Amino acid sequence: ILSCMAGRPLKVLYWGKGLSPASAAMIERLTERQHAPGGPEAEIEASFLNETGLGLSAGDGFSAHRSGRDWSASFKVETVHLSGAHSVRIICHDLNTQVSAAHSLTLDPDSDILSLQTEITNLGRGPLSLLNCVAACLPLDARAERLFGFTGRWAGEFQKEDIPGFTGSYLRENTSGRTSHHSFPGLIAGHRETTEQTGCAYGVHLAWSGNHRLRLDTLADGRRFIQAGEAFYPGEIELASGAIYQSPVLYAGYSAHGYSGLSRQFHAHLKTHILDKRRDTKPRPVHFNSWEAVYFQQDEARLISLAERAAEIGIERFILDDGWFSTRRDDTSGLGDWHVSKNVYPNGLQPLCDKIIALGMEFGLWFEPEMVNPDSVLYRAHPDWVLRADGLPQIASRGQYVLDLTRSEVQAYLYESISALLDTYPIGYIKWDMNRDIQHPGSHGRAVASAQTHAVYALLERLRRAYPALEIESCSSGGGRADYGILRYTDRIWTSDNNDALERQAIQRGASHFFPLDVLGTHVGPSPCHITGRRLSMNLRVISAFWGHMGVEANLLKENLQDLAVLKAGIALHKRYRPLLHGGDFLRLETPPHINALGVVAPDKKEALFSWTNLSSHKETLPGRLYVADLNPDLDYRTRIIWPQSVHSVSAPSIIDRADLAAKGHVFTGEALMQIGLQVPLLLPETGLIFHVQAE
Repeated sequence: ILSCMAGRPLKVLYWGKGLSPASAAMIERLTERQHAPGGPEAEIEASFLNETGLGLSAGDGFSAHRSGRDWSASFKVETVHLSGAHSVRIICHDLNTQVSAAHSLTLDPDSDILSLQTEITNLGRGPLSLLNCVAACLPLDARAERLFGFTGRWAGEFQKEDIPGFTGSYLRENTSGRTSHHSFPGLIAGHRETTEQTGCAYGVHLAWSGNHRLRLDTLADGRRFIQAGEAFYPGEIELASGAIYQSPVLYAGYSAHGYSGLSRQFHAHLKTHILDKRRDTKPRPVHFNSWEAVYFQQDEARLISLAERAAEIGIERFILDDGWFSTRRDDTSGLGDWHVSKNVYPNGLQPLCDKIIALGMEFGLWFEPEMVNPDSVLYRAHPDWVLRADGLPQIASRGQYVLDLTRSEVQAYLYESISALLDTYPIGYIKWDMNRDIQHPGSHGRAVASAQTHAVYALLERLRRAYPALEIESCSSGGGRADYGILRYTDRIWTSDNNDALERQAIQRGASHFFPLDVLGTHVGPSPCHITGRRLSMNLRVISAFWGHMGVEANLLKENLQDLAVLKAGIALHKRYRPLLHGGDFLRLETPPHINALGVVAPDKKEALFSWTNLSSHKETLPGRLYVADLNPDLDYRTRIIWPQSVHSVSAPSIIDRADLAAKGHVFTGEALMQIGLQVPLLLPETGLIFHVQAE
């Protein structure tokens, strides 16, 4: 509910549960605040941007100047344009500083997700230096005391972080040149009693793949505000007279059905309004990725053997990872020279492609277009094509520099290099990687971090238009570029480089707050895991990869026959339930820290899957109960354990035996499964179960 009277600041009066029709005067009266002793004679009201000239100590959402002047903007509503039943565009001006702010809001009636965006126009004569411009400043319900942010690192992304109560500011600022591993631009809040399934939950996510700032302020008077937008380098955004800056979109959601209910709203909005619709025409193919199988030691005969083994176990798409081009035998050379290595593939990639397609699989190829090795033909010919900060040495990372995509000649080179390969080979899928941060995003002496991100989007969009059947995965040394901005141009995110099945449980659970299962790349990795060194059973590795867009990233030629048989059965199980996994309603279950439990329920509630994974041992003599959720309490459900293939409790008889859960199963009412719960059999640590429930 907005207050948008002409000549007054635009402000958000209320954001939360939908209200019955009520008069504007009543809402405004309820949200009035009185004078507080020791402060201004009339309390300063918030605005949509809490801009500098407003005078509110809540973190400026907009600040700018013209050579040190015109720094105190205070926007007033001029016009309101309704564009359809669910969208509005509100134009505000500050006549003093000659700046216009246009705010676009759309409330999706299907997902209840609100999209907010701000557009700044310089109406003055001199250039306007933009210091900060968020998409919006939203008030947060004072009862939403539980706060969660997302932190992490390489190989440990999407770690949910509790934010204790505070007065002051919570700030996440990222200047890595990508969404980052450590500072995901999202925040979740809930009431004290909110759970995964019940209670009020609020969430925001900034759809931007570059530098960003997310801030939550708690004022001394108790008011709280969330804001999010780009983070700028000095002088990066300078608007000439008449020029326009447009912020990224901020997505905001409210749910009365807990944190999982909020996630389902974000998932629905992403699928309906952001992801490309051609993804809906076929199931998400099970992947094989060559990286942890061969690394840079690529050999045509060996890869063909891997492809044959992959086809035998049910793989549907084979991706050739890094090492197929130029002098790229390790990560020190060849990056940027996008031509097939004649030393490794004397006849090109066609023989390998032909074999993969003959085996019934699609072919995909790895690229890292934004980067270049100093030891490359490209860099030796064009050392000026890289981003740099004048006067400072390059910061080396993984032996590569960052190409300046804001230059038209670089864009042209990359498009022509990639399209030449797409025209030559039957490439239906690109794994698009970005393996380093951008510490010095400079071009021609100025910072261009924002322009670089827009240039990446433009290159992706051009390729998508030219090759409409092409699918693209966003990989950035794992989940370093995962957000709703990049997903406008891509179809999948590589959730993490860490294929450790135990650590993936936390990574994927955190990512699921904003990303649905069919977007999350989840692979069965080798044992021992190449990153953690941990040895885990194939049964557990399958469970972790089952809950997402499943794939395999291990040397199938070295896996023993028993594990290969288990993996083949796991892939078949994933395919069998893929329509439910990728089309159902996802939920996380409330569990103690040593357990991870997830579920997905069909929209008609006649079928569901639930998993229970022992991440470690429990202190009780027996495990807890599985309280499923979101079933129809009036239906009878046949309940079975469908994974692993052979399931045994540590002691017997257990519910597995008494209810025949490993075979025909047992019928329970939906109400009993939700309210009484199912006693989980006694399992060893690092093991798990998948339950299938089907309405009789």
